[in-house]
Amino acid sequence: MNPVLWEPSQERREASLLWRFMQSAPAKLETYADVHRWSLESMEEFWAHFWEFSGVRYSRGYDAVLAEPALPGARWFTGARLNYAENLLAGDDELTAVIGCAEGRDDERLTRGELRQRVARAQAGLRSLGLRPGTLVAAFVPNCVETLVLMLATTASGGVWTSCSPDFGAQGVVDRFGQVRPQLLIVADGYHYNRKRFALDAKVNGVLEQIPGIEHVIRIPFSGAAGELAHGSVVEYPDLLNNAAAEPEFAQVDFDHPLYIMYSSGTTGPPKSIVHSTGGTLLQHLKEHQLQCDLQPGQRLFWFTTCGWMMWNWLVSALASRATIVLYDGSPGHPDLGALWRLAERSGTTHFGTSPRFLASCAGGGLVPRDVADLRRLRALLSTGAPLMPEQFDWVYANVHDDLQLASISGGTDIIGCFLGGNPLDPVRRGELQCAQLGMDVQAWSSDGKRLTGECGELVCTRPFPSLPTRFWDDVDGAKYRAAYFEEFPGVWTHGDFVEMTAEGGAIIYGRSDTTLNPGGVRIGTAEIYRAVENRPEIADAIVVGRPVAGDIEVVLCVKLADGVDFSDALAAEIRKAIRSATTPRHVPKHVVPVAEIPYTISGKKVEKAVLAAITGRPVQNRDALANPESLAEYAALTFD
Repeated sequence: MNPVLWEPSQERREASLLWRFMQSAPAKLETYADVHRWSLESMEEFWAHFWEFSGVRYSRGYDAVLAEPALPGARWFTGARLNYAENLLAGDDELTAVIGCAEGRDDERLTRGELRQRVARAQAGLRSLGLRPGTLVAAFVPNCVETLVLMLATTASGGVWTSCSPDFGAQGVVDRFGQVRPQLLIVADGYHYNRKRFALDAKVNGVLEQIPGIEHVIRIPFSGAAGELAHGSVVEYPDLLNNAAAEPEFAQVDFDHPLYIMYSSGTTGPPKSIVHSTGGTLLQHLKEHQLQCDLQPGQRLFWFTTCGWMMWNWLVSALASRATIVLYDGSPGHPDLGALWRLAERSGTTHFGTSPRFLASCAGGGLVPRDVADLRRLRALLSTGAPLMPEQFDWVYANVHDDLQLASISGGTDIIGCFLGGNPLDPVRRGELQCAQLGMDVQAWSSDGKRLTGECGELVCTRPFPSLPTRFWDDVDGAKYRAAYFEEFPGVWTHGDFVEMTAEGGAIIYGRSDTTLNPGGVRIGTAEIYRAVENRPEIADAIVVGRPVAGDIEVVLCVKLADGVDFSDALAAEIRKAIRSATTPRHVPKHVVPVAEIPYTISGKKVEKAVLAAITGRPVQNRDALANPESLAEYAALTFD
């Protein structure tokens, strides 16, 4: 059993939204385990109670909570009519809705009343360009207030929103938007990152050349970069809003009406175009914000994200819980690694969202966040994108704040939400995610479909939940959708992660199961090797793959060394010894190789598949999904004895 690092006081428990939810529930509930069990055994009763508790705004109530409980194929809240943007924009006009921050720009604050007015004007402008229910609007944009306004104007009208961040290459954008063929395209003139300005006109023109049918282009003057767009109808954002509209009009749509199209971040083939529903997205995010994160009205949520990652969609939905959202666009290290912590101070952030990679950079740089910013208002630190290492739990409580909920969360683009995460009632244990989320029947299964406890297995979900994708775009018979999630265990969602569910109800993520190493026929997850090496002072970063050879697999560990460290056989031997000590002899790499860079996706995930392809001489597909694709040349040139 892992040690408890933090536990909420009874006063904090009883002040939580989850506690209030439990007291008003039509069941006797005393612990988180009670609520979770009820949410599965009485699934429809749980979701009906949360529908009322969460304050969902709707024009027509539902006929049935769950008309068809099949996986796939579940149909939730049939008959209900509602609007996503209406739920996000409700609330007192004078409350702060959004704080927008970016490199090269002054902070901007909008009240809910001011945000509603801007949305109304953007909606009027977009309608004059043909926006109607079902219109597909694609955005190649930074994370800024203008983007938020345009998304809300689109969804207020019943339009469908899809977005990519501006650091994608033109081909990466075409690989995504080209599948869905948008009618309207929103772009920015450029963006700032790490003291540099990047113009976007060349990329945008590259997109326009390859995607037919775009009727109008809306351009946000974000960076001041000059450029010409090769399109006959380019509307500048200020001109779009140059009208007298005062209040948005909210088109009422079915619960399963498409809201977002999201894209998988894989690097071995074209990204999947995943369609998420209006009601499923809204209800799942309300549940996660209110019951799991205890995000209360007036509190402030920040997440470092781009518009190409589902955490942006998750972040902006917090408006529906009457919270203030904090947006940031730019480098997290500009002008130094204290920048985001100082942003948390000046914005009054209560819930700070980040990644293990950023926390590792802060720790490796010797930064003590509580010394560079006043973080006393922080109530929760949330982390996702990769497993949070046990040592990082220690670092957070020693260097950020000793009285906050540290919630490592896990889910993904595929469900636009979380399977595992935190809750405000239970303790935080070192190296563990606190719990399975309410309504999510998450289990670890063996390869033959047996449930495991205290052992690593395949992460599965055995019952339906509202934020299941409705379909893949242009997947008429649903074959691709079924193959992606339901092929390994029919009727059961298989997520592609290795997880251990503990006897106490917590969870430990061991990395992607589809990047499994299999030396000698023994399956092992890459995260176990990362845990053993990434906290060594000599190693700044690492990536591990399984190289096929003579009917077996050789484990190859590529290490980026810390500044001032030279690679040697002695260091390689120390690394192997550390891995063997922390894991098993099967985990010990056959090859330990120094590299200059570790390749990541734009959303900050390591790309073992791309590295393996480069090492084995196969083409790397979807290179525009990578933040640093040039780094793969070094891997392609590696030789092995």
